[in-house]
Amino acid sequence: MKSMLKWSLLMAVAPLFYVAPRVESYEQVPYPEGYRLWTHVRSGVTGPESPDFKTTGGIHHIYANDKAMKGYQAGRFPDGSTIVYDLLEAPTKGGVTTEGRRRYITVMHKDSKRFAETGGWGFEVFRKDSQTDRTIGPDAKTKCFDCHSSQKDRDFVFGSFRK
Repeated sequence: MKSMLKWSLLMAVAPLFYVAPRVESYEQVPYPEGYRLWTHVRSGVTGPESPDFKTTGGIHHIYANDKAMKGYQAGRFPDGSTIVYDLLEAPTKGGVTTEGRRRYITVMHKDSKRFAETGGWGFEVFRKDSQTDRTIGPDAKTKCFDCHSSQKDRDFVFGSFRK
């Protein structure tokens, strides 16, 4: 009887000492639905000669929503601005290089309150054609913003709109 009482008491107080595993939550950047219908900002090609070819090799297109286009014109991007870097493989056959499969898209989404720690920008990378396979998550500060901080005078955005 005494051991049953001890067991009951232990089961009653055990939840008081349980420490739940800490789960870091972070603000997710939304997938940019329909971004290929937005304004095309510019394109480029990173070829095999580039030291960055392994990670950024291929054809890349940059798209901006209407709010981001206002930012390119003004030099400061309003909340709601979204910029997409769309990286595609670039197969060459018979001397002709074409767009291949998508490698990934990189998304910058401006929300000054949600992403205050990273200059007001949220960053994410979506693999291939997936809208859910994310690679940045809570590591945006070290994986993205530390580099983008060099562009503080340009509201943390590399490049410009090619008129």
